[in-house]
Amino acid sequence: MMRVLSVHGVLPEHRYPQAELTHAFTEVVLRGQVDEAVVERIHGNAGVAWRHLALPVHRYRELSGFTESNDAFIEAGVELGARAVTDALKDAGLTPQDVDLFASATVTGLAVPSLDARVAALTGMRPDVIRVPLVGLGCVAGAAGVARLHDYLVGHPESVAVLMSVELCTLTLQRDDVSMANLVASGLFGDGAAAVVAVGGERARRHEGTHGATQPEVLATRSRLYPDSERTMGWDIGSTGFKIVLDASVPTLVERYLGEDVQGFLRDQGLTHDDIEWYVAHPGGPKVLEAMQQALDVPREALQVTWDSLSRIGNLSSASVLHVLADTLADRPPRPGSYGLMLAMGPGFCSELVLLRAPEVAA
Repeated sequence: MMRVLSVHGVLPEHRYPQAELTHAFTEVVLRGQVDEAVVERIHGNAGVAWRHLALPVHRYRELSGFTESNDAFIEAGVELGARAVTDALKDAGLTPQDVDLFASATVTGLAVPSLDARVAALTGMRPDVIRVPLVGLGCVAGAAGVARLHDYLVGHPESVAVLMSVELCTLTLQRDDVSMANLVASGLFGDGAAAVVAVGGERARRHEGTHGATQPEVLATRSRLYPDSERTMGWDIGSTGFKIVLDASVPTLVERYLGEDVQGFLRDQGLTHDDIEWYVAHPGGPKVLEAMQQALDVPREALQVTWDSLSRIGNLSSASVLHVLADTLADRPPRPGSYGLMLAMGPGFCSELVLLRAPEVAA
């Protein structure tokens, strides 16, 4: 058993309405190669009203290529990631010196040393902290990262583990790429970071009675890799950086596999669909969320926190499901003792399921 002590999401200060970003993308990135009315229609279908950008919108005109974009990713990513980790530890009543394992997730830039090494040094973590960089998992990495914390803490019940997600998706947008995948991505993805602080069962038990519904347990996890789906989602990486691969079949794969996967996962835990009272879902986009509702056999209201997050900040890749978790715990605290399900999908094509339970005794 592992307990989540805190979840904290952070966003860059540069916030823009979707219409302003549509115009900027058409003029700055596509350089007028596609009629703006076409881009407006695609962006209008994304379900996104506002987004936060790593840089002021005018700065994107100055980025001449992958080197400058990646340098911006490292600079902004370290700052956002350090802020998320520091605030999450503070919310949990811990310090960077308490951290035993530090995992980081990103898929929107490259850094060696990795972001976790830079943030560990900046925040003052111990020199013996165990680092686990998770690179390439994409949108699924928020849920998968929580699952990997669980794997570690089951074997180290006295330990403290932290997951940091940093995704600056707008720095990956390709200039002069008029493909449908690039047009869709330009209206869907935003920038942000998040951190999760968790402890093992023994350490959690020492604080028994102090937990509320905002500090859920992680009871079980499951990973799923789907066959013949490598080109469904991901990157083609070349001289201009990250060119998105985003196939229209994603909602179909969700409908085909997710419902059965969830049923099997719950059955193995002695539970059924009816036992799940709250959902923490990744905001993959309107069509993906509709497919998820169909697969899970739940109404839109069951995923309302996710829909709201999509509208307010867009899809933040791996950081999104952690923002949804933070929003759920802060704004809609689960009933004590109730079961919740975190789920996300990403490149592979794959999914990750995490079974959560709110503590029996509220704080």
